[in-house]
Amino acid sequence: MAFVVTENCIKCKYQDCVEVCPVDCFYEGPNFLVIHPDECIDCALCEPECPAGAIFSEDEVPADQKEFIKLNAELAEVWPNITEIGEQPADRKEWDGVKGKLQYLER
Repeated sequence: MAFVVTENCIKCKYQDCVEVCPVDCFYEGPNFLVIHPDECIDCALCEPECPAGAIFSEDEVPADQKEFIKLNAELAEVWPNITEIGEQPADRKEWDGVKGKLQYLER
């Protein structure tokens, strides 16, 4: 069972989670991070590190966020791997908690 990055990461992309991942299973897009489900070892280290509260165990993903399970798997196959904190959006705090951000996901 993998962990999943959900909607609140869009346009926030804090990346604190990346620093604690022992297997480097995070992948980075223009304004969102994903976890590769086949690489995640379910260690749960990333979940409490996410300031946006956007990471859930796959079996605990909220009902209205289930599409992010498939989205993480899909995008992890095409985005580059990230192993350390990089550039973060300057306005990330303003986007934290905003609902309906899927429309802003950049692929």
